[in-house]
Amino acid sequence: MPDYRIALEGLELRMGLGIHAEERAAPQRVVLSVWLDCHYDQPPPDDIAAVVDYDFLRAGIIALVAARHFDLQETLVEAVAALALADPRVRRVRVRSVKPDICPDARIGCEIARERD
Repeated sequence: MPDYRIALEGLELRMGLGIHAEERAAPQRVVLSVWLDCHYDQPPPDDIAAVVDYDFLRAGIIALVAARHFDLQETLVEAVAALALADPRVRRVRVRSVKPDICPDARIGCEIARERD
């Protein structure tokens, strides 16, 4: 049974994220990375319809962050994980968010891994 890991790394977005007044005042830079463990019944043919489409995932994430302000990175990564797990071929997803500019001396992030039941 073929398994593949698809990576969408370093997707840089400007979005509303955070609880502090300065974070609510204007969008900030957030970097998202998503790793999908996908299962196919057999090695897929050279056809995008046969595999999990990372363009769909990228577009879904962009729409998700454009639709609302997230207070917490934890809420953001859960929403991205749910989006990825909507495709039944995704068995496991790992999502990382990083706010690189909020602190002058550190990058602040959150990472989760979720599996299909």
